[in-house]
Amino acid sequence: MAKCIILSVGRLKIPFWREAADYYRKKLRHTWKVEEIQVRDGDAALGPDERKRQEGVRLLTALPPASSGAVHICLDEYGREISSQDLAGLLQECQMETRVPCFIIGGAYGLSAEVLQRAHRRLSLSKLTFTHELAQALLWEQLYRADSILRNTGYHHE
Repeated sequence: MAKCIILSVGRLKIPFWREAADYYRKKLRHTWKVEEIQVRDGDAALGPDERKRQEGVRLLTALPPASSGAVHICLDEYGREISSQDLAGLLQECQMETRVPCFIIGGAYGLSAEVLQRAHRRLSLSKLTFTHELAQALLWEQLYRADSILRNTGYHHE
């Protein structure tokens, strides 16, 4: 069974984002073991930079080390945009190298510079800006789509 990790700031609080993530989580459970690691949101009383720094410390503490086979993939608005087929290729490459992709999603203000510096890859889900909760739901859908591409199940259409 393939494995990946989703490391994120905060839990999905809004019911429809949680339901969307759950929908794809259930679809993936037969072919992927997805470990979810969530760290607490930064203190809301802090300014954006300090809050991002605080969340970054928490993310780095929870980040599986590269020496354990983890490939750190930061989801970042300034990251490289890739297609769903490219994501499937990245997942397949990780499987072939027995590496574990670890997708990192920041909080409302994104990821700290310290977290971004640890990234092996920086990917963007779109040029559009999404809430971090929507980004989590989108990642789940894209993981399912990538899996369907790899297994050729017909979910993805060219």
